[in-house]
Amino acid sequence: METREETGAVRLMEPVFRVATTADVPALVALIESAYRGDASRAGWTTEADLLDGQRTDPEGVLAVVSDRAGRLLVAECEGEPVACCQLEHRGDHAYFGMFAVRPELQGAGLGKLVIAEAERLARAEWGAVEMHMTVIRQRAELIAWYERRGYRRTGRMSPFPYGDERFGIPRRTDLEFELLIKELG
Repeated sequence: METREETGAVRLMEPVFRVATTADVPALVALIESAYRGDASRAGWTTEADLLDGQRTDPEGVLAVVSDRAGRLLVAECEGEPVACCQLEHRGDHAYFGMFAVRPELQGAGLGKLVIAEAERLARAEWGAVEMHMTVIRQRAELIAWYERRGYRRTGRMSPFPYGDERFGIPRRTDLEFELLIKELG
């Protein structure tokens, strides 16, 4: 996954990108869960464990993304192991970016920047998308700031959190909602 340079600094090996297959579903569910839920997620900075209990996704949800003809689940591998992933969905003039996860112990090493850059490149090159859209839990200020540094802008357009649908987690608070973020890909 990573190498140590003579200075002792950790440097992430260059990932290989590919489209997920149905055989990847169990490993990708584990990757996504580890990045967002439970104690393991606290090793990284993207945890939602303070906002939500329960699951982030399940095999059926990941399989639905893998099988969707309008999109793909992009996998980043190092040494043959999935270390990051993201969903891309073609929606006409724009693409949707979601299900983004980076292995917690590799967060902060630049892998997320590589994954989002590759997703944006693919959306432009393969679909002619002029914008990338995503939704982020509004209360995730640090994560939203990270996306803003990558060129995404807040729209102020909110959508409700799916309270009562435990497939998306068990909320620990009553004010959760998603905000739409957009980046022009032109």
